[in-house]
Amino acid sequence: MKSALRTRLAEKMAGEITLSASPGEAMKKWRLAFNIAPGVLADELNFSPSVISDYEGGRRKNPGTAVVGKIVDSILSIDEANGGRHIRKFAKILYNDFDPDVIYDMHDYNMPVPLTRFCSAIACTHLVGPVDQQIYGYTVVNSENAILQLSANEFNRIYGWSTERALIFTNVSTGKSPMIAIRVTPFKPRCVILQGISPEEVHPLVPRLAESDRITLLCTEMDVNEIVDILREE
Repeated sequence: MKSALRTRLAEKMAGEITLSASPGEAMKKWRLAFNIAPGVLADELNFSPSVISDYEGGRRKNPGTAVVGKIVDSILSIDEANGGRHIRKFAKILYNDFDPDVIYDMHDYNMPVPLTRFCSAIACTHLVGPVDQQIYGYTVVNSENAILQLSANEFNRIYGWSTERALIFTNVSTGKSPMIAIRVTPFKPRCVILQGISPEEVHPLVPRLAESDRITLLCTEMDVNEIVDILREE
């Protein structure tokens, strides 16, 4: 499924190319930004390499919105096929330049994803709250850095476009700090996942806070990098 992040990034790219005084140069800028050779892009589009060269060099009539859309989609598809590294890099354009030491990953879905499927993918253990729900995205948060560095308003921005999401707090020791931080903010996520902790290590207060705020609470001992890789593939 195409994520809301991908859709938003595609809209930004297409808009910039279409509205530019030099669409060919804007197109080339994005191709180079994604480190894609002209021939690779041409192959993805089933174009002759000369077509890409002519567009970028201004020797061919400016492409219409349909062609620009296909070019942008192809650039993003190529990057996704190679792991999506550049898409992730440009995510900060859409998410107000969050410090990468605070937000490890942020993703919004175009369609709801069953919470059971999501949690199964990253080996979660259920603690409290219903799991027969759906989410529309997730955010992987460095627990300590978020609490130390983000103001209340900034903390609320980790919800992306919907609070119907899973907040994954990494490297927690007892789980108290992130749950208390959520407790004093106006928005509540659908689900909180405590990373790097076993059920036995969760402080007794944490499940009670989750139940009070009607938040489904889980934990996982899976490595952070593995979690991010798995969720990006999903």
